[in-house]
Amino acid sequence: MNFRAALLACLLLPLAGHALAQSASDPDTKEKAAAASDDDGKYMDADGNPTFKIQDDGTVDWYTFSGYRRFNSDCHVCHGPDGVGSSYAPALATSVKTMDYGTFLSIVAEGRKNVGGGKENVMPAFGDNKNVYCYMDDLYIYLRARAVGDLPRGRPAKKADKPKTAKEAEASCMGG
Repeated sequence: MNFRAALLACLLLPLAGHALAQSASDPDTKEKAAAASDDDGKYMDADGNPTFKIQDDGTVDWYTFSGYRRFNSDCHVCHGPDGVGSSYAPALATSVKTMDYGTFLSIVAEGRKNVGGGKENVMPAFGDNKNVYCYMDDLYIYLRARAVGDLPRGRPAKKADKPKTAKEAEASCMGG
C-alpha cells in the first residue's frame, strides 16, 4: 500500500466503527438512509453516515448529483450504468444495501480481489485517483439513493447548487 492509500485508510478507519450495515431484508433500510442532519447541504443519517436528500419536486442534493457524475466518469465502465452491474462487476446499487460506509470506503481506496468458482474479480484500488477519492462520499451517497430506490435510473433532472463547503473541500483535496 502506498503512502496516500495508507494515510487515507488511517483517516477512514475511525469512521468504519460508526458505520451501520444496511440489510436488503431489513424493513428499516429506507428509514436508516433518511437525512437526520444537514451541514451546508451535506446530509447525514442518524448514525452519522453520509446520505442523500431528494426534494418533493425531484431536486437532488449537490452530493447526490456529484456522485452521479463521478460514478459515470470512473465507475460505470465496470459496474454498469446507474450501478446496475455488468457481467464482470457487481451491481453497486444492490451491494450498498448490505455494505456499510466504512467497508465501501475501504474497498474503493484499497481495492479487492475475489476468487471463486473458477472466476476472478478484481476491484482496483482508487486511493491514488483524486477524481475518485476526493469524491468517495458523493459516490456512496449516490449509490445509497439508488440502493433504497429513491433515485431512478439516469441523470437527475434537478440539482441543488454546489455548497460553499463542497467547493472548499474539492479545492483542498484536488490541490487547488
